[in-house]
Amino acid sequence: MCQLLGMNCNVPTDICFSFEGFSARGGRTDDHADGWGIAFFEGLGCRVLLDEKPSVYSPVAELVRKYPIKSTHVIAHIRKATQGSIALENCHPFQRELWGRYWVFAHNGNLENFELEATQFYQPVGKTDSERAFCSILETLRQSFPNGKPPLQDLYRVLKKITDTLSTYGSFNYLLSDGDYFFAHCSTKLCYIIRKAPFAAAHLIDQDITVDFRELTTPSDRVAIITTAPLTDNEVWTPLQPGELLVFQDGLPVHFSGV
Repeated sequence: MCQLLGMNCNVPTDICFSFEGFSARGGRTDDHADGWGIAFFEGLGCRVLLDEKPSVYSPVAELVRKYPIKSTHVIAHIRKATQGSIALENCHPFQRELWGRYWVFAHNGNLENFELEATQFYQPVGKTDSERAFCSILETLRQSFPNGKPPLQDLYRVLKKITDTLSTYGSFNYLLSDGDYFFAHCSTKLCYIIRKAPFAAAHLIDQDITVDFRELTTPSDRVAIITTAPLTDNEVWTPLQPGELLVFQDGLPVHFSGV
């Protein structure tokens, strides 16, 4: 299956270190070689880069490695195809507009026999179960809140309900963001780490690279990295539990009472 990488932080930050290890899994240290993509939110804008080539050979990935784009919300994906051919239109992350904001979605898993019901606003371009699920999520949110974006707790409640329904079709690990809220859902495998002061050095699993974050950060910086499998071997990663839907804001998970 595919692999996911997300970043949410309280100040614009580049993802070069994590992407270096993550992209190696797209054809070098793992067999996720059916395309890749990454999305960076910058204010109300969203920069989305996609390529059907494996990330280890992609010149677009090389651009990301050398160009330290700073963002508070990043979603990346390397693909191992289960549904849909190896083609640009089937590469994640997918992007759509809702409530005057861009929404970006990437999925790891396989939703067997899931077909999108008739929708008014959102239709898939490619042939993946992932894009169909994304369209279903946004259609449900738009119909549930026709007057605009609701408070986070109300949004979470509806998103959790549609997520639980889609999860009945198979494995449904995903990352979803509108540049304001960052959602991470675990069906089978997902974990995260919060980097904050006092910062330390981190060493990648997939590349022999170490970065000392004390040299690159300020004491007030806070960064959450969410990924399918840990990227470093000298840090403690927190696994999400199957069925858990987490929201991150400013580099920290948000917890609700009574939800």
